[in-house]
Amino acid sequence: MSASSDNVLPLSSEINLEPADNERLANLCGSLDSHLRLIERRLGVEINNRGNRFRIIGNPETVDIASRLLSELYDSTATDVLSAEKIHLSLQDKAIDDAVEEYGEKDVIVKTKRGVIQGRSPNQRLYLRNIREHDVSFGIGPAGTGKTYLAVASAVVALEQSQARRLVLVRPAVEAGEKLGYLPGDLVQKVDPYLRPLYDALYEMLGFDRVTKYIEKNVIEVAPLAFMRGRTLNESFIILDEAQNTTIEQMKMFLTRIGFSSTAVITGDITQIDLPQGKKSGLRHVIDILDDEPGISFTFFKPRDVVRHPLVARILNAYERHENNNAG
Repeated sequence: MSASSDNVLPLSSEINLEPADNERLANLCGSLDSHLRLIERRLGVEINNRGNRFRIIGNPETVDIASRLLSELYDSTATDVLSAEKIHLSLQDKAIDDAVEEYGEKDVIVKTKRGVIQGRSPNQRLYLRNIREHDVSFGIGPAGTGKTYLAVASAVVALEQSQARRLVLVRPAVEAGEKLGYLPGDLVQKVDPYLRPLYDALYEMLGFDRVTKYIEKNVIEVAPLAFMRGRTLNESFIILDEAQNTTIEQMKMFLTRIGFSSTAVITGDITQIDLPQGKKSGLRHVIDILDDEPGISFTFFKPRDVVRHPLVARILNAYERHENNNAG
């Protein structure tokens, strides 16, 4: 029976997670069952449990996915402490590959001088839909997965369709092994080179002359994160890049700048944090506190989503294996 049919009746399924262990069950369910609620919202199912007995209600395909997911997550609680991030990653592994065709017609397509831009992997297609359907979207993952490029593509769509009056490009003034103080110019000019990936994507999609004109007219604005305090951005498409290098206070400040009819996309790689030792990343922190909020989406990219040279994905996988082995 296909879950895509409008006449599919809800299915109820029960699973027992063994061995029954209260600590592991609490780990699985999360604080106030937050992990279960996350799974429910993402898969469109209802989950009830008493002890180690779980009852799942939904259409046949999603009930099956949820049952397998709960079993695998419970197995992992023998050695791991589950977090919102791990639940998100597991959901994408299980749900998106199975369900992407159902939403294929919703894919965002951007026409540029070089052709059509659209998500290549399931996570990229999810990311584009999330940006379109949520006021605040997070794209988290390694370099080369398209999180910044696709955010710019979405911003271009918003400008072209008059859904946003301006595009604001934001970046924290923290750099990998470099010192901004040694660079010439004011703070905007110092940060400008670090926004080059955003500029390159804009040049490709809109053309150099048009981007230059938009910058002159303040339709496209470069705003170092330090300059955002006290502002409220209405009718804007805001991209915060390299967000792993925000502090908790900076991330809170940025998120509270978002005004009416605005869209914000926050991108970053939590494995590449350049903050001073002892400073916790605002991006890593926000995953745990906002994952349950409506209107906010998280997309977690993995090395398999890399769209650069195939060797890049293998390099990322090798580093990930090395880090996991050292952690163990």
